[in-house]
Amino acid sequence: MKLNRERTILMFFDILFINLTLWLSFTVRFEGSIPLVYRSNWLYYAVLVTSLRMVCFYVFGLYNSLWGYSSLPEMIQIIKAITASSVLIYLVDQVIFNPSPPIPKSIHFISLVINLFMVGGSRLAIRLRQEMLNIFENRKKQRRRVLVIGAGQAGALIIREMQQQPTPYLPVAILDDNFNKIKRYLHGVPVVGSIKQLPQAVREYQIDEVLVAIPSAPKKRLREIVALARETGLPIRIIPGLLAAGNVKVTLDQVREVQIEDLLGREPVKLNVEEIAGYLKGERVLVTGAGGSIGSELCRQVARFEPECLLLLGRGENSIYEIDQELKETFPALRKTPVIADVRDRGRLEQIFREYRPTVVFHAAAHKHVPLMESAPDEAVKNNVFGTRNVAELSDKYGVKRFVMISTDKAVNPTSVMGATKRVAEMLIQLLARKSKTKFCAVRFGNVLGSRGSVIPLFQHQIAKGGPVTVTDPEMVRFFMTIPEAVSLVIQAGAMGEYGEIFILDMGEPVKIVDLAHDLIRLSGLVPGEDIKIEFCGIRPGEKLYEEILTSEEGTNATRHERIFVSKPNDLDPELFWEDLTYLEKWVATADRVKVVAKLKQMIPRYTPSDYWRKQLGAAVQEETGAAVEARAVQDKGQF
Repeated sequence: MKLNRERTILMFFDILFINLTLWLSFTVRFEGSIPLVYRSNWLYYAVLVTSLRMVCFYVFGLYNSLWGYSSLPEMIQIIKAITASSVLIYLVDQVIFNPSPPIPKSIHFISLVINLFMVGGSRLAIRLRQEMLNIFENRKKQRRRVLVIGAGQAGALIIREMQQQPTPYLPVAILDDNFNKIKRYLHGVPVVGSIKQLPQAVREYQIDEVLVAIPSAPKKRLREIVALARETGLPIRIIPGLLAAGNVKVTLDQVREVQIEDLLGREPVKLNVEEIAGYLKGERVLVTGAGGSIGSELCRQVARFEPECLLLLGRGENSIYEIDQELKETFPALRKTPVIADVRDRGRLEQIFREYRPTVVFHAAAHKHVPLMESAPDEAVKNNVFGTRNVAELSDKYGVKRFVMISTDKAVNPTSVMGATKRVAEMLIQLLARKSKTKFCAVRFGNVLGSRGSVIPLFQHQIAKGGPVTVTDPEMVRFFMTIPEAVSLVIQAGAMGEYGEIFILDMGEPVKIVDLAHDLIRLSGLVPGEDIKIEFCGIRPGEKLYEEILTSEEGTNATRHERIFVSKPNDLDPELFWEDLTYLEKWVATADRVKVVAKLKQMIPRYTPSDYWRKQLGAAVQEETGAAVEARAVQDKGQF
């Protein structure tokens, strides 16, 4: 109701300004004395001009804007509306009605200029009134004095919003390394120096909070800025780097505290949207493990490409329910079906493939926790090997177009049961691709920040409890990616897969786990070694000091995406592999874990079992040797 009343008032004044402009235009044109012949046609002129201008004002959206917060785009709309209406008035007057006399041609130009000043001035007055009200409201509040780092576009937008909105923040100074901006003003806020002068600026301007407004800053530079700001002991907030692409409007709502992803993440991933949309739009997409950290992000990103339907398959009903509800809110038009199923259940999977006929499959379901899988190798094989075989073979049987499996860098020269099972799954995919019309591929990458079972949630939990933070070894390093980054590249790689390729994602530089622990402690506002102790607990079974992306035999070739590489295929013996898989299935069925590990070792010569399993395998060999000797002795005794 209020909006309608404001529109009515605005329209009333616009009509008043239009008619006043018309009178002033004739007065200026005829130097204060309008001839009688024009005065006799005044009603025609007034109706024509008023009606056509108001129609154009409405068409160009002049009554849809919130003029209290208007800026250049709204002013451009006013110019377009008045110019278009002037042209329209001229054509209607000269061509359609052609009265005697018509409106003089000079009047059209004069009225255009005067109308711009009047209508534009009225909107400017509304904006100034809102500015004064905001200033008055802000002065009544006790505001936090903010030092903004960065005098670029993001900084300008944030400062403007702080000034226009009744916020608890007052921008008082800016720092920027661009020498040409220093000692100048941005929206009335001075650029007082370079970023290295941050501690001095904090003292001089009595700063309460630091805001880093450089979303496009390289991560290394961002870490330096945050470290410098940490020395002041003040709260630090940041504009997330994902806004750097420029297609997202920066607002105060998006400003947040610094997170570990900001310091360890890398530059935004550039995707070939057309290529991705070409194999996802209008398709029936199945995501296994859809409730997990990778699977749920796959669902979010696939949903953007308008699939015909999205099948959310997983064992855990709560996690599947959560992603289903999230997608319902985020993509209300998306057709999706939550499916509770276990990839180890071949019969249930066949029912799903027969009923829904998926055309694209992302296989993310897997057991991933290294220490747990060390104690249950038969379960790891059931899920990671035979679960993969079930989904892959059914994809082939029911004519799936593309199959993408999520793999891991732990499959390279594996030292864990989990890594070994993922390597067997990769081999399975490569062999199926040789005889199938389905385009199979696997995507191999390292740790993702914030995934379930990763080190970061563990560290955060330990910090919240007051420590200590436990690190396995001071030299342990890992590759890290953000979940959205990894999933974006997985989807991109899916567009490239043809013949069972193993794609390797560019993981960047490895990060020392102890450095990661230090960063997380500092981000919590604490001092490593003083507030929170760090303890080294030793490498767990199946873990490495460092992870690898490739075996020495594989090597890589570049792809058409700068962050994705493809490994050179290994020579695999199909008959031997399927025979080994039969034995592996037998030992899993009998829960003979020693033979399961022994078979994994035989199938993957570069697999180095943990100390525990090496001892078990050695004992088994000795036992078998002893049994053979005893049998031979009995046989020899019977001969005499």
